[in-house]
Amino acid sequence: MRRAILRGMTGLGIAAVAIASFASSASAQSLLDKIKNGETIRIGYSNDAPWAYPGENNEALGLDNAIVLEVLKKLGASKVESVVTEWGSLIPGLQADRFDLITDGMYILPERCRNVLFTQPIASIPAAIVVLKGNPKGLHSFEDLHNKGVTFVTGAGYRAVKIAKDVGIPDEKIMQVAGNPEIVQAIKAGRADAGAGDYLGMKKAISSEDGLEIADPFTQPEKPGYPAFAFRLNEQATVDAFNTVLKDYIGSEEMMKSVAKYGYDKSTLPDGSKTADLCKG
Repeated sequence: MRRAILRGMTGLGIAAVAIASFASSASAQSLLDKIKNGETIRIGYSNDAPWAYPGENNEALGLDNAIVLEVLKKLGASKVESVVTEWGSLIPGLQADRFDLITDGMYILPERCRNVLFTQPIASIPAAIVVLKGNPKGLHSFEDLHNKGVTFVTGAGYRAVKIAKDVGIPDEKIMQVAGNPEIVQAIKAGRADAGAGDYLGMKKAISSEDGLEIADPFTQPEKPGYPAFAFRLNEQATVDAFNTVLKDYIGSEEMMKSVAKYGYDKSTLPDGSKTADLCKG
């Protein structure tokens, strides 16, 4: 009896090890393997027009999604599924395996490079601030936001937060919200005097708002923003494969035609900056 029990326990132990090994192997499967095996590829993004946002039936819309869907197709992917979440949940969601890559307009920043792998940039995007019509407080730079002591609003985790702190704007004057729609609402409600973000995002966010405008002229920060696609840290081979396709696709007639409706044009093409350098700061 005791031997039979021990044999049974041994058998269960071997089965448990086999199951654990299989689970570990499955979780370690690379995105390239998933593509090769015909599995569904999950792309993660927030409701962040014109970069990436859901349409009817969760259709993946936006300029980033237009690019990534074509790249995935060229790599052999046939099934793609959208996972829409808040901006601040994108990197944690990627790390938790809720999706396979981030397709939102995420800028390459040193602090993010410690948590994800970025492809080469897919664009170079200027910054912008949104103000009330007529720009009554004369805000034309981040330095103006600091010198005039105004409260400004931006997205939590946006590059504008770091720019603001670099010019000396105190934390209590920086309102951080979920995304561009909330930036617009904060200005309209009088809780902030200006809103900051990327030019394309800000332009889209106020496209139907008569009482707001983008400050013009506007003194740009030292560097534009460089959006790219983000992957888990163990996906270097996948990033290399993406970069190979992107090298020929970015700026091509095929690509420019697909993203023109989102405001992307030749002026927003990558300027030659490399991810490795941008990750250093």
